[in-house]
Amino acid sequence: MKVVVLGTRGFPKVQGGVETHCENLYPLLTDRGCEVVVFARKPYVQMTMNNYKGVKLIPLSCPKSKYLEAFLHTFYGVLVAKMVNPDILHIHAIGPSLFVPLARILGLKVVMTNHGPDYQRKKWKKPAKIVLRLGEKLGSRWANAIICISMQIAEDIKRKYGRDSAIIPNGVILPQISKSDDVLRKFDLVGGKYVLSVGRLVPEKGFHDLIEAFKELKSEEWRLVIVGGADHKDDYSLGLREKARKYDDVILTGFLTGKPLQELYTHAGLFVLPSYYEGLPIALLEAMSYGLSCIASDIPANREVGLPEESFFNVGDIRTLIERIEQFIRRPLSKEERNKQIIQVGERYDWEKVAEQTFEVYRKVCERKNR
Repeated sequence: MKVVVLGTRGFPKVQGGVETHCENLYPLLTDRGCEVVVFARKPYVQMTMNNYKGVKLIPLSCPKSKYLEAFLHTFYGVLVAKMVNPDILHIHAIGPSLFVPLARILGLKVVMTNHGPDYQRKKWKKPAKIVLRLGEKLGSRWANAIICISMQIAEDIKRKYGRDSAIIPNGVILPQISKSDDVLRKFDLVGGKYVLSVGRLVPEKGFHDLIEAFKELKSEEWRLVIVGGADHKDDYSLGLREKARKYDDVILTGFLTGKPLQELYTHAGLFVLPSYYEGLPIALLEAMSYGLSCIASDIPANREVGLPEESFFNVGDIRTLIERIEQFIRRPLSKEERNKQIIQVGERYDWEKVAEQTFEVYRKVCERKNR
């Protein structure tokens, strides 16, 4: 079965939830006999790498533009996909799904994965939000099959468009605990004495709230570490960096992956995700897989991962966020609670299961002559 993939910037070592999803999923599908070709965006990937764990990577030209890159890359990618003539064209995210009808008109069988209503992101202005809503609508109505990464997204698609979806979540790889302390020494950190958060430097991640809350803490021993970068420099990301420079105990590391990120997860005392919007947060799943005490905003996507009620705070409620941080600093998870959390996330969010369920969607689409 030949599969062409669009909607991701590419991988490996490219920041983003869709990118992490694709990096983990497609090698497992090649293990199941799929020939997978990913059309990546040239500005984000290593030009010397054309194969990653059996997945063929083909970088296509596009501008590195906040508003144009996904649009132009996907349009071009659909035309190239027609020449490749795959059994399945798999398009990720609602923005690129704007071109699902074009792909269907060209005779391609299309699977769409909805990673969440991106028009809720604060970074998009009204015209972009309109285009994203249109992408959701056209993709949902024209795709041969729809995958949603959470129950909430699937229910929303059913309510609005009358389409059933396969609910296949993001996965997580149970980690090897890092014994290194190189990154801790680089940033002058003490193991177990820092709050960690991970994500793009965009408004919907709520890092401004986290910095505001942290500066009100009564503890002088703890530090705040935010891991992530900005795909496109803007007033928000520059403002965060300026704010962090004012506080010695707030560290913005930039984008990290691999062993440096594993080390920061391993030695963190607490993980916080203050998001205003998520599809299904891979960073939160990763933190849970390390057995970390976790705090998250009470948006539906965060609630879906199975944390206890005391882990949540009302999104944007800085006072309650401060109280939650103080609470978990005083009483972190016990060893028994940590182990239970690790087992739970490992069972619910297994990439092997994700790959098997995705392959089953492909198989059913290939067997059907029509929608």
